[in-house]
Amino acid sequence: MSGVLEGIRVLDFGRYIAGPFCGTMLADLGAEVIRVEKLEGSEDRWVTPVVEGGEGAMFLQMGRNKLGLTLNPMKPEGREIVRKLVATSDVVIANLPYEDLQKMGIDYESLSAINPRIILATTSTFGSEGPYKTRVGFDTIGQAMSGAMHLSGDGDTPTRMNAPFVDFGTALLNTVGVLAALMERTKSGKGQKVETALLRTAINITNGHLIEQAMLNLNRIATLNRGFTAGPSDTFKCKDGWIYAMTIGQPLFVRWCRLMGDDSLAADPRFKDDLARGDNGEALSAIMQKWCDTRTVAEALAALEANRIPAGPVYTPQQTLDDRHVQEAGFFHSMDYPGARMGVPVLQEPVKLSRTPLTIRRRAPTLGEHTEQILQELGYDPAVIAKLKADRVV
Repeated sequence: MSGVLEGIRVLDFGRYIAGPFCGTMLADLGAEVIRVEKLEGSEDRWVTPVVEGGEGAMFLQMGRNKLGLTLNPMKPEGREIVRKLVATSDVVIANLPYEDLQKMGIDYESLSAINPRIILATTSTFGSEGPYKTRVGFDTIGQAMSGAMHLSGDGDTPTRMNAPFVDFGTALLNTVGVLAALMERTKSGKGQKVETALLRTAINITNGHLIEQAMLNLNRIATLNRGFTAGPSDTFKCKDGWIYAMTIGQPLFVRWCRLMGDDSLAADPRFKDDLARGDNGEALSAIMQKWCDTRTVAEALAALEANRIPAGPVYTPQQTLDDRHVQEAGFFHSMDYPGARMGVPVLQEPVKLSRTPLTIRRRAPTLGEHTEQILQELGYDPAVIAKLKADRVV
C-alpha cells in the first residue's frame, strides 16, 4: 500500500531530534527521505550507543525508513551533488544555524534559486528575529526559558524533564508546517520556508501558565507532582509501587469522595471547585495517600477504574516495555539492525491512519549505506564515485 507522501523526496540534513524526527514522520508517511551526514557520521548517530557499531538508540528511532548518504558539502564536488539533489527534491530539513546553512549552500535563497518549488524546514533555538537569534541551544534551554523548569520539581531546585518534549514538539510542528507548505504548493506551484524555534515551541506548551501569570500575577512555584488547578492530582505510593491519579471537574470529585468513604468532602468549602481543590491539594493528597498506604498498585488502580477515575501506574522503562497493553496493542516494531543483539523496539506508528497507514519499510541506514545508489541515480558512474570517495567528498 502506497503512503500519503509517495513521490515526495526529502533531504534530511537535520541533527538530533527537532529536524530528524520531522524527516522520520515524513518517511513514515511514505516520502523518500535521504539522511545526509558527515563522512565520519554525524554526532547524533552515536548518542547512547546500543549496538556493536556504536549507533545510538536515538538514531535507530530517527533513522527508520531513511536512505543514508555521506557527503562533504563544503567541497566544490560536494556542493554540486547538493545542487543535483535539490533539483530533484521537494523538501530540505536542516535544524542548523543560518550561517551554516549558507556555508553548505542550503539556505532558502540558494535552494530556491536551484528549485523554486523547494520547501525548507529550518529550526533554531530562538528564531530568526530578536536579540537572541544567533545564540545556540538545545531542548533544555526551551524548558528553562519558558517557565517549565521553574514550575517543575520541589519548588527549590528547577527541574527539567528528562524526555525532550521541546525537541519532539518542534519536530511535529515542523511536520505540520511542511505538510501545509506541500498543500499550498499544489495551488501556487511555489515552495517556501517553514521556520520553527525551540523557545517558541516551549512557550506554546506553557502558554496557559504564562497567560495565568500575566492576568493574575500568582507567581506559582513548583509542587512536585501535585496539580495546581485541580485535586487530588498527584503521585501516590502504594504497598508495591507508585501510581498517578487525577480528578478534575465536580462529577469526578464526587466519585472520588465516595471512593474515599467520605461524601462530606464534596460539601467542604475548601474543595468547592477545581481551583479551590488545587489550592488545597496538599490536604486532598494526604487523604488519598492514606488510602493508598493499605493497597497494592493493582488494587488501587482496580478501585479507581471501577469508579471511572483516571489513574495509571508509574513505570520504569522496563515496565513500559513489558506492559500487557503496550505489547498486545502492537506499539512496537521489532527492527533488525547490524550488530544489535536483539530486535530494536521502535514505536510502530505515532499516529494511525485507517486507509493509508504509516509503515516502517526499512531499518535505519548504516553509515553511508546508500551513497553509491543515490549517486548512480544522479548520473554518476562507478569511476567518478570511486574518485569522490578517494577525495573524501562522499
